[in-house]
Amino acid sequence: MSSVPRTNERASPRALSQGLSTILPVYGLPILMVALIVLFSIVLPETFPTRMNLNSILSDKAIIAMLALAAMIPMLTNKIDLTVGYGIVLWHILAITLQTRFGLPWPAAVAIVLLLGLGFGLLNGLLVEMAKIDSFIATLGSGTIVYAIALWHTGGRQVVGTLPDAFYRINGAALLGLPISTWYVVAIALLLWVATEYLPVGRFLYAIGANPRAAQLNGIPVRRYVIGAFMSSGLLTAFAGVVLASKLGIGQASVGLEYLLPALVGAFLGSTTIRPGRVNVWGTLVGVGLLAVGISGIQQLGGAFFVEPLFNGVTLLIAIGIAGYGSRRRSRAPRRVPSSTTSNASTSAAKR
Repeated sequence: MSSVPRTNERASPRALSQGLSTILPVYGLPILMVALIVLFSIVLPETFPTRMNLNSILSDKAIIAMLALAAMIPMLTNKIDLTVGYGIVLWHILAITLQTRFGLPWPAAVAIVLLLGLGFGLLNGLLVEMAKIDSFIATLGSGTIVYAIALWHTGGRQVVGTLPDAFYRINGAALLGLPISTWYVVAIALLLWVATEYLPVGRFLYAIGANPRAAQLNGIPVRRYVIGAFMSSGLLTAFAGVVLASKLGIGQASVGLEYLLPALVGAFLGSTTIRPGRVNVWGTLVGVGLLAVGISGIQQLGGAFFVEPLFNGVTLLIAIGIAGYGSRRRSRAPRRVPSSTTSNASTSAAKR
């Protein structure tokens, strides 16, 4: 009797390892976030898996998500924008000051803040591209100046006054049972996703981030797109400042800087998941979500006040480490020879 070879019902350990090595880099963080949600829901069944906790997380982290997406845009070109944390300090103060001290209607105040944010992004872009200052140094310097202006403007005191109800509704309204700020994040994320994945501008930005010299040789106006990336980041940061002003109802220079680290963590984590090695929109939101879930659960378990900055700092180091390891691994990986080439070579060898 001829024996028919039987297929192994169990996957070999090597195949399983290869499958995990393919899945984990792409979906590791989303899986970890879901695992944390399940864990905290089991440990804290009365407080964590509730609608109130969900709305609290979404409302608290929406501004961080906007700033993470703002920081992500220059990262597409391999630049960094630290002013997402410094700029929001001045923008939320101005959004209130223009109404309470200068008597401007809230739409005019919002428009002025957005225009100033756009102009500040232009300044950062010029410093980086025209003055050829490293983006970290340029945005650290300009951000510190903006923060100093906020301190000078407020004199170290709170800016308070009567604001119209319509301005409060910028952040205070709800849609389909969720905070309106959540829908801002969704709209911004969809816009950036379409732009980066399906429009030429996204391909150009990624090309500049990979190799600006090669991008320039291929006819991409590198300087224009880098400046545009900083302007987009500045505009989105200013919008986050308006939302923060609507949320707080007061302006104070001590608020805003605490958003810088989690925003950068979210953006860096975004380059380690969904599309590893490339900063991307959904990866950035997953990074922010992971921070939000982890911090919320730890705090409800009785974590001390220093848990949040500690968690953010450790996660940032891990994210940068993973991104660096992934980059080195991809650079060392041998290039695959196309199957058609291999088959042609085999055929030629057989003919000989």
